[in-house]
Amino acid sequence: MEILETHEQIHEAGHAGHEGHAGGGKKYVAIMISILACLLALIETGVNGSQSAYVSYNIEASDDWAFYQAKSIRMTTMTTAADMMEAMKPAGQSAEQAAAWQKRIADWRATAQRYDSDPEKGEGRKELSAKAKAAEAHRDHVFAAYHLFEYGAAALQIAIVMASASVVTGMMVLVYGAAGLGVAGVAFGLLGWLAPTLIHL
Repeated sequence: MEILETHEQIHEAGHAGHEGHAGGGKKYVAIMISILACLLALIETGVNGSQSAYVSYNIEASDDWAFYQAKSIRMTTMTTAADMMEAMKPAGQSAEQAAAWQKRIADWRATAQRYDSDPEKGEGRKELSAKAKAAEAHRDHVFAAYHLFEYGAAALQIAIVMASASVVTGMMVLVYGAAGLGVAGVAFGLLGWLAPTLIHL
């Protein structure tokens, strides 16, 4: 929708530029509007991409933390069961019974340990916590980029409006203002792509 509106503004500016104006000034403004519109399209791509990435990383982090909680509950259950079984060990067991009893306790403790850390499968609490934190870091990174892209897109939209108005009014101050906002929009876009966490707005 924003791109369509921009094209309409370019068409109106070009039309106004043909209506009895001394020449090249309005033509250059129309060219500037076209360039601003192209830059706006690029930054809108960044907006959409960062928004999609934010949703994806946020879901990934939520899933990892949910899995982490499930592992924590299972680990606690196994540890508690092993402790209770050890405390309730009956007296007078035969050597074979005692060995089986201890094996069950050892198995439960080993399972609890595997729930806490499982480097081979990467599904222990420690591994899941690290994955969730990494996903959160990526999510925060793209969210910062999203904000900068939004600022850049807004600056370029206003610049296009000002440049279009300058064609009708002939006020050069609007052209300079549009150029300044265009530069600011590009700067925000570059920060969004290259260093989104450099500044916080």
